[in-house]
Amino acid sequence: MMYTIQELRDRVKAELDKQAYVEEPYSLFEPIKYIMEDGGKRLRPVLTLMAYNLYRDDIEKVMTSAIGIEIFHNYTLLHDDVMDDAELRRGRQTAHKKWNNNVAILSGDAAAITAYKQIEAVDDIYLRRTIDGFNQVAMDVCKGQQYDMEFETRNDVTAEEYLHMIYLKTSVLIAGSIRHGALVAGAPENEYNALYDFGGYLGLVFQLQDDYLDVYGDVAEFGKKIGGDILSNKKTYMLIKALELASPADKALLQEWLQKKEFDPAEKIRAVTEIYDRTGIREVAMAKIDDYMEKSREALAKVNVPEERKERFREMTEYIGGRRK
Repeated sequence: MMYTIQELRDRVKAELDKQAYVEEPYSLFEPIKYIMEDGGKRLRPVLTLMAYNLYRDDIEKVMTSAIGIEIFHNYTLLHDDVMDDAELRRGRQTAHKKWNNNVAILSGDAAAITAYKQIEAVDDIYLRRTIDGFNQVAMDVCKGQQYDMEFETRNDVTAEEYLHMIYLKTSVLIAGSIRHGALVAGAPENEYNALYDFGGYLGLVFQLQDDYLDVYGDVAEFGKKIGGDILSNKKTYMLIKALELASPADKALLQEWLQKKEFDPAEKIRAVTEIYDRTGIREVAMAKIDDYMEKSREALAKVNVPEERKERFREMTEYIGGRRK
């Protein structure tokens, strides 16, 4: 049977509700339980199940490792929040603020180990490829985070560098989740690699949409305040392209806003958005998103399963690519 996306989300939630993260010493495991309770989109385990379900119906066989991938994702968030000194995550106090940095770092390490223990819960015939593939994903995520930190102190980041960074930091875990599900379902190598490519493009769409929505989104739809990237001078694709394409006058004005230490937040958001509007950055961003959407469709077309079995992936692609309010 083909499961709907909502059915798979419900199965993931039910499985997460059964997880027991806490053992002695409780102080090590409580932050893991805390961050896993936060909710979130659960996109990665759902994609793992979707990929498995392209080939097989017994999705419970991949559920343990799908949950492991979600634990791994949350491990990266525990550490990211420490590095960014973030106050909130999904509307709640971050773990390092609720406890302290040392607890959050060590709990993150424990979460990573827990994740690997669950990810390797596959048939022996797939184990070596599973671990090799996930090691590559995990290292790429670390590389992406390092690039992201380095970019904070650079004023010459190119659009290509930014896209490579978000590919490593965001896309590869989405791609790896999909590849994992297909691999352990027994998919041919060329097909689980095509699905990895599909996931990579989907991840780029996902992050570029977030960049776009931070400027042009609706607060109720987006789920967080608009303009946060503008206020923090975050080097997004939109800012980089604006610096590249703006008129000399607008580029000078944009640089002035980037250098200001004191400003009215609403005024800065309005002024920078107006520069984006005059420069056509909304259209530039949407063109890049549409390009990656098309590349994801081309990758999915290489998967040789009945077209109706791909419908859930097409739904997911259109959903992620269509978040434009």
